[in-house]
Amino acid sequence: MNKSILNTGVQDFINKKWNADTMSVLLKKQLFQDVTQKELVEQLEAKKRCKDKLPTWFGTPNIYYPNKLNIEQTSSEKTASYKADMISGNSLVDLTGGLGVDSYFFLKKFHEVVHCEIDSNLSEIAQHNFQVLNQNNINCLAKNGIDYLKTIDKTFDWLYVDPSRRSDHKGKVFLLEDCIPNLPENLSLLFQSTKNILVKTSPLLDIKQGIKELDFVKEIHVVAVKNEVKELLFVLQHGFLGDIHIRTANLLQDTHQIFDFWLHGESEAIINYGNPESYLYEPNAAILKSGGFKSVGREFQLTKLHPHSHLFTSSELKDFPGRRFKVEEILPYSKNLFKTQKNLKANITTRNFPLSVAELRKKHKIKDGGETYLFFTKIENNTMVVLRCKKV
Repeated sequence: MNKSILNTGVQDFINKKWNADTMSVLLKKQLFQDVTQKELVEQLEAKKRCKDKLPTWFGTPNIYYPNKLNIEQTSSEKTASYKADMISGNSLVDLTGGLGVDSYFFLKKFHEVVHCEIDSNLSEIAQHNFQVLNQNNINCLAKNGIDYLKTIDKTFDWLYVDPSRRSDHKGKVFLLEDCIPNLPENLSLLFQSTKNILVKTSPLLDIKQGIKELDFVKEIHVVAVKNEVKELLFVLQHGFLGDIHIRTANLLQDTHQIFDFWLHGESEAIINYGNPESYLYEPNAAILKSGGFKSVGREFQLTKLHPHSHLFTSSELKDFPGRRFKVEEILPYSKNLFKTQKNLKANITTRNFPLSVAELRKKHKIKDGGETYLFFTKIENNTMVVLRCKKV
């Protein structure tokens, strides 16, 4: 951590030029003594990435930014706030602290938070930023979180762990056994220090694989921001062996789309299948990731088009955690379907269809955009159809 970056002149430059062309800054002669142009550009790039993701950090004077990779890997304020609303208590250890965004929000729900970060430089940056953000009741330790637990004889209300998904040997990974730390290998040790563990994983992790690798899974939260899945969160409670509660959350600008179901209930649920009716429903990304298709159809009393299409329909318009459409036309799919239509413009979605969106655009000469939505999918008996819709 180069503390010269915190000098007033350097900070003024960063605050005024955060959106500048970084290459032009990099090629200029050194502007500040003891601060290289490379260091300056790293601050500019990282601050720019914080604008929407970490507005509190972006808007606070004298924040020291780590490299942009650390910004990419950290939780956003939206998802960190969501996690903090899930749990509370007296004490929590963040075993993989990083920049400290999650710890910052956990501080609102816990009296004591320990922030462990094995990278001493990043730990020093996080500690500085906590002080700037007026969060002084946090213990920042520049050490491996699991090693820390081994050295103390103390229990905590919660442990939080976000394993690093970058491996020296395999590159970017998402299986928990390939991450650092290897959580499945260390779970028994962690449960000696707590009864409750919150685990953040890659959104690419298969939920069933996560359940298989972990023990005592009580809850799973699938968190999307603006319909893009960002995090899978596993709540582990020592000794828990009951049905797993799954919550899907799509965090939008002014509201949250929340849908809950039970894992066993999903496997036992019965749903009706049928042809498209007046309205079409597409679940949001969090529900699609969760696999709760029978549960969402049953909850909103909808008919499913096909076991593998994950589109729903009804004769009357209903509230739904996802996109809703008015079905204007049902067309049997054929290679000559749009042959007579010139300058066709539409938004395309495929569900359980053999051709990709790009292939369909090229094959049928369909431009992107407009108010028409075309769903290429299969219905009962594996019949391929195109549903021409307008968004509700």
